[in-house]
Amino acid sequence: MSDKTSVVPLKALLFSFHGANMIIISFLPLYLQHKGLDGQQIGWVLAIGPMMAIFSQPFWGYMSDKYQTVKRILIICVIGLLIFSFIFMQMSTLPLLLLFGAIFFFFTAPIGALGDSLSQRRSEDLGVSFGSIRTWGSIGFALSSLVIGEYLQAVGVEYMIWPYLILGGVVLAVCFKLTDVKVNAKRIQLSDVKLLIKNHPFTIFLAMIMLITITHRANDSFMGIYISQLGGDERLIGIAWFVGVASEALVFAFAGHWFKKYHPLIFIIAAGVLYSVRWFGYAIFDEPIYIVILQFLHGLTFGVFYLTAFSYVSRLIPKILQSTGHLVFVSVFFGLSGIIGSLIGGAVIDSMGGSYLYMILGTMSLVGTILLTLYHLLPFGK
Repeated sequence: MSDKTSVVPLKALLFSFHGANMIIISFLPLYLQHKGLDGQQIGWVLAIGPMMAIFSQPFWGYMSDKYQTVKRILIICVIGLLIFSFIFMQMSTLPLLLLFGAIFFFFTAPIGALGDSLSQRRSEDLGVSFGSIRTWGSIGFALSSLVIGEYLQAVGVEYMIWPYLILGGVVLAVCFKLTDVKVNAKRIQLSDVKLLIKNHPFTIFLAMIMLITITHRANDSFMGIYISQLGGDERLIGIAWFVGVASEALVFAFAGHWFKKYHPLIFIIAAGVLYSVRWFGYAIFDEPIYIVILQFLHGLTFGVFYLTAFSYVSRLIPKILQSTGHLVFVSVFFGLSGIIGSLIGGAVIDSMGGSYLYMILGTMSLVGTILLTLYHLLPFGK
C-alpha cells in the first residue's frame, strides 16, 4: 500500500464524521424546537455537549495513550455514538434529553479530536501535510450543509436522525480500515498526566488562547441569530456556513505550501489579528450579506489558528502523552470556551444586541492577540 493510499481511510473518517457533526451543530436546535422545547430549555441541552467534552475528551485521550491505540478508542466511541444518538433522538422531556444527551456527547465529543490526533501522527510518519488530511473534514462539513439542508427542507427536521445514522455507520465502517499508531513502548500511568500539568508553556498557552477561542465559539452559537436580526433568512444562514467552511477547507488543503515557512506562533498571532478584524466588521456592518462576505475570513482565522495551534501543542507535550495533550487542547478550544462563549454571548445578545456582542468579541480577540505576542517573546514561547 502506498503512502497516499494509506491515508484514504483517515480522510474518509474525517469527511463522514464532520458531515454527520454538521447535522448536530446546524439542526439540533431546530429539532429540539420541533420537540416542543423553549429557548431556555434548548440552551440547556446544547450546553451539555461542551460540558461533557471537558471531561470526556481528556478521559478518552488518556485511554488512547494508556492502551497505545487511537483506532480501538475511535471504534468504541463511534459505537456509543450510534446507540445513544438513536435513544437521545427518541426523548421528548427535558430530563431525559439531558440524561441521554450527556451520554451521547460523552462518546461523540472526542471523535473529531482523536481523528485529528491520528492525522497529526500519520502526517509525521508519512511526511505529508496535516492540513492535506484535515481538509477532508471541512469538505465533508461543507457538502453536508448543502445536501442535508436540502433533504431536511424537503422531509422535515424531525427526520434528521436518519442521515446522521447513515453517516455514523460510514464512520464505523471506515474505522476498521484505519492504520493505527503506537508512540511509546510502555503504557502510561495516571501519574504521568502530571507532566502536562507541570508543563508551564503548555498550560500558559492554553490560558492565552482562550480569549480568542471563546470568541470563536460564541460566533458558532450566535451568528445565525445575528444574521436573522439583520433581516437574513435560513437560506442565507446556510450559505454563510458553507462559505466559511469552504474557505477553511482551502486553507487546510494548501497548508503544505505555507505551514512550515514561519514559527507556528507567528501564524497564530496573525490569525488573532484577523479574528479582531472579522468581529469588528460584523459589528460595524448592518446588512446580512456583508456577514456572509466576511465569512471568507473563517479560513484565515479558524483554519490557520486551529492548524498551527494543534501543531504547536504537539511540540510542547511529551510523545507519550500526545493523545491526552491533543484532547486537553480540544476540550479547552471547543468545550470550556464553548460554555463560556454561549453563556456570555447569550446574555449580551439578549440585553444589548448582536452588534454590541461582536464589538466585545473583537476587543477580546485583540487582547488575546497582544498576550500571545508577549508569550512569543518569552523564552518558553520559542
